[in-house]
Amino acid sequence: MIDIAAARATLGRAEIVLPDPVPAHPLLDGRREIARGEYSIVLDAALPERVMKVVSSPADYFLYTADDRPRGRHFLQIFADHGEIGRALSGYPFHLLEVERLLPLAPGSAAANQACVLIERYWQGCRQWSQLGRDMGRIALYNLVQGPTIASDDIHQALAALSDFIEEYQVLPDILNADNLMMRSDGTLVFSDPVFIG
Repeated sequence: MIDIAAARATLGRAEIVLPDPVPAHPLLDGRREIARGEYSIVLDAALPERVMKVVSSPADYFLYTADDRPRGRHFLQIFADHGEIGRALSGYPFHLLEVERLLPLAPGSAAANQACVLIERYWQGCRQWSQLGRDMGRIALYNLVQGPTIASDDIHQALAALSDFIEEYQVLPDILNADNLMMRSDGTLVFSDPVFIG
């Protein structure tokens, strides 16, 4: 089985979290912080089935708002784009989005098993293309899509849409971290945060 921490360290994606405080904004005032990633902060929303997501990465913002972004049952549902709400220490603007609330992968669930297969196959590709440096993940994903179906036809089609988006926007895939693969309450695997800027 893949060692996720070792894989992320090899890719230069060791555990990094956004150091910025939650930006001041009326929609965020008094909201509880739920999670924090390298380029995002997630807070409770007024409705329990939604969360407020503050993103600082242009790659994430494109993925969530571009007209030609990948869509479907395996991608995060976006309810509202509340616009730019400040600037991160990185220099990138903060954008506030209202999105569906997802759950961590439940051990032993179908979604967790699908994610394990996907991560393992993707990591094998990254090792195969490691001589390409920062582009190994992009090439590994492309080759994954060209190969046999992974997990299900729907998931394989979602991977193909993600690969096309990555090529179009020149961002990099971030699917080694199980935190970027989550699930809905009905057990559907969702690519919640599958890209980053190289």
